[in-house]
Amino acid sequence: MYLNSNIKVLRKRKSITQENMASAIGISRSKLAGYELNVNPPLDTVILISDYLGVSVDILLRKKLEDLSEYKMRELLETDQFLKGRNLRVLATTVDADGRELIEVVSQKVKASYLAGFSDPDFIEELPRFNLPFLPQDKKYRVFQVDGDSMLPIPDGAWIVCEYIDDWTAIKDGGKYVIVTESDGVTFKLAYNQIKDSERLLLCSSNPIYKPFEVDINAVREVWMFRLMMV
Repeated sequence: MYLNSNIKVLRKRKSITQENMASAIGISRSKLAGYELNVNPPLDTVILISDYLGVSVDILLRKKLEDLSEYKMRELLETDQFLKGRNLRVLATTVDADGRELIEVVSQKVKASYLAGFSDPDFIEELPRFNLPFLPQDKKYRVFQVDGDSMLPIPDGAWIVCEYIDDWTAIKDGGKYVIVTESDGVTFKLAYNQIKDSERLLLCSSNPIYKPFEVDINAVREVWMFRLMMV
């Protein structure tokens, strides 16, 4: 495990002092100095450090960064950030008069246009939208209309509320997700996370007449996790 040396390598690479980093994550400078030597921080602190330095916990623990060239370091970190869904774009969204985010509705009729327009604020602004006050306000939601019978018992034409996922490595095996890809557009499937092994997602239907298929994570443009069906 290379946690201690990696903290120091990444902090210095970003030209951050121990004092500034310690203050940002809410610990003392002496504790951070210990972490950079041979003291292993608690898990919650590891997560704070990971978020602050902008790398996954997996890289922080497993990769010996001090042995990498600058080119290899940049390549590794850029790939890591892409898989986590960061560095892609700012999500186009809409808000009400009080600044609260609204829930846009993607019907079957506009699905064909969604792939081209999902990042266009003007396109998103034209979608029907509303608010569900009982949902947590610190998340982003969008409603999609199910197309076909591949996800029975959720029927064709059903409206599903989904939560935006920006960390694709957190996709849970067997969870229901709306996956937006270059080749397949808007797809509602059971997802199985193969990102770490092969940079792919395995997408399956709950209706057994439909065959599973894989998508390259590099072709993915958005991921939305199913939350509830609107009756």
